[in-house]
This record gives sequence, C-alpha cells and structure tokens, in this order.
Amino acid sequence: MRKLRTIEMQRLSLDEFHEAKKLPLTVVLDDVRSLYNVGSVFRSSDAFRVEAVYLCGITATPPHPEIHKTALGGEDSVAWRYFHTATEAVQALHNEGVMVYSIEQVEGSTKLQNIQLDTYKRYAVVLGNEVKGVHQEVVDMSDGCLEIPQFGTKHSLNVSVTAGMVIWEVAKRFIDKFSE
Repeated sequence: MRKLRTIEMQRLSLDEFHEAKKLPLTVVLDDVRSLYNVGSVFRSSDAFRVEAVYLCGITATPPHPEIHKTALGGEDSVAWRYFHTATEAVQALHNEGVMVYSIEQVEGSTKLQNIQLDTYKRYAVVLGNEVKGVHQEVVDMSDGCLEIPQFGTKHSLNVSVTAGMVIWEVAKRFIDKFSE
C-alpha cells in the first residue's frame, strides 16, 4: 500500500466547502476552556462537514493562534457563532426546530451507539467544560442526553475526543445522504 499524497485526496477548496451540503449537526461548546480542544473540534467538524460550531461562555473564538494550531484552518471553513451562554444557544437552536442532545452522564441517558436519528431532521450536540461538564440548566433544556460507554477507571474522555466520536456516530447515520 502506498500513502496518498494530499493532491490525490481531492479535498474540497474553501469555497467548495462553503457551498457543499452539510451534515445537519451543530456542535455547541459550553464553557470549554482549552483553545486546543476548541481547535480540535473545528478540525473534526470540518472533516465531517458539520453545519456549525457554537462557542459559548468562556469558550474562546477565532481568530487565535492556539485554536489555529489544532484546527489547521477548520476555523475558517466551518461556520461558527458565539453566545454568552449555552442556554441562549440551545434556545436559538430549539427556535429553529433543532433537536438538542447534551453529551453527559445522567440518569436515563441514551448510549451513543443506540441513538436513533431521523435523517430529515437537524440536530445539535452540547459538549461541556473539561472539569464540570455540561451545565445542569443546559441538560434540563435538552431533548435528551447521550453517553459514551466507558470501561476503564476514568469517568470521562477529553472533550475533543468525545466530539470526534459523537460527530462520527452522527455522520454514520447520514453518510448515504452525502452521496445523493
């Protein structure tokens, strides 16, 4: 096997990305403090053509060199908005008819692998602060909570790792729509 060169991968240009059909998913970052995590979420969001990233509270916004270091330009391709609080972002999403899921360990959560999605609807996922998680009032506003099963000694994953796993799990359900 030979590794492909970048030119052989036929990636979209920035203009083509902006015009392309998007995964009907918005990623909401609720007080994510690490700029490297923010950048990584942008990069994963670019990879799967996520509709938008909403940055809330203390979450930093582009342009910023530390975000760019891990986003590698994803902050330029993926649409983003800033909200003072994640509750404002969730309310705006609900006003648009978007189904919102917090990624959090709660009573009655749905295991990520069991999520049922209607491919004709739009969705959002809320990822929380590296220490405190998603704010309880955001959990309360959510249409449901998703949980990634874990089997080790730690109770959580890095927020950017979680984002990548969740985005991919959602993208798998919509992958056929990208080829239409």
